[in-house]
Amino acid sequence: MTERPSPSRDAARQSGGEQPPLPPARFAYDRHTWREIAHLLANLPLSLLGFVYVAVVLFTGALLTVTVIGFPLLAAGLVGARQLGRMERARARALLGVRVDEPSPLPLRGGKDGFFPQLWQALKDPVGWRTTLYEFIRLPWGILTFVITLTSLFVLWPVLPFIARGLANADRAMVRGLLSPSDELERRIAELESDRGVVVDTAAADLRRIERDLHDGAQARLVNLAMGLGLAKEKLLEDPDTAASMVAEAHGEVKLALQELRDLARGIHPAVLTDRGLDAALSAVASRCTVPVKVTVDLLSRPAAAIEGIAYFTVSELLQNVSKHSAAKSASVDVWRSEDRLLIQVWDDGRGGARLDGGTGMRGLADRLEAVDGLFVIESPRGGPTTVTAELPWRDRAPGQG
Repeated sequence: MTERPSPSRDAARQSGGEQPPLPPARFAYDRHTWREIAHLLANLPLSLLGFVYVAVVLFTGALLTVTVIGFPLLAAGLVGARQLGRMERARARALLGVRVDEPSPLPLRGGKDGFFPQLWQALKDPVGWRTTLYEFIRLPWGILTFVITLTSLFVLWPVLPFIARGLANADRAMVRGLLSPSDELERRIAELESDRGVVVDTAAADLRRIERDLHDGAQARLVNLAMGLGLAKEKLLEDPDTAASMVAEAHGEVKLALQELRDLARGIHPAVLTDRGLDAALSAVASRCTVPVKVTVDLLSRPAAAIEGIAYFTVSELLQNVSKHSAAKSASVDVWRSEDRLLIQVWDDGRGGARLDGGTGMRGLADRLEAVDGLFVIESPRGGPTTVTAELPWRDRAPGQG
């Protein structure tokens, strides 16, 4: 379809001069501008509502703190201010496109902690106090933005999009500054709460494992040893040959019990790790693996004992998985430091397919590393090879730790 020539263009051509075409007329207001205008016009009624709430509820509660009912009223006012903040965040998301996360809920725990601890939790709530400050300073701003926007609609409409954008940016800054949660703090609180549960569960599981190993292994052998020595004592005068045979059996039981206690102690914290560090300890673990393992530890100094222990048990568990599940012919362990991180990489040329939910203890390793701000990544396609990378925060070893 060809464009129909305009009369002005025909006249220019007839006069011998070629003029460039004019740009088509276009409406200057798009949907984003109208949303910003709607937000600015709504500032007045909503800021008036928030200011009245703060003035009546919170100021009254603050004035009545000299009485018994003042503190509960003030705490209830701060909880209500949280709801006003939620409404303002929703309005900012809908009209200004500001993506502001909701803060963590107030940890009142359903009344389990008692009245006064809950009251103190509500009174010191930073989210409630920031929302109160936001609502208190919004009334003059709401009046200003309402008057400027409404006047510009009739008088300064050619430049209203620019005015609306500037005023809306100021609103965005206020929402982010006063109604946005402290992202890093909120994240760290959630992580620490989760990590605390992981550490408690891991410690409880380790204690149950130690108790089970002692009860079913070394303790049972020691009981049999005591019974055998008692019988040998009775037979010592009557039948010396039988008594000597029973003592020999008891000697074998002692050796087995000592070996089991040694293995149990190695599972708690091996002496070679304490005395000689990761290089020697991981080499000892690799020597017990059914697959040939090349160990490379490139560390100029030793990390903190807790980090060193987690690194040791991580490699130990991974090499056990290599022995039991991988059907590999070779494997390698690399440990090195990169700035403030301790990195561990365990590789094998087995059949692959390892997953966090595969029932091989990978999930427990990942949880243990996450509890100390670590990372755990598995790359294990079907058919192999498998590469497991673990990161731990580097912490310098204390002087008393060797």
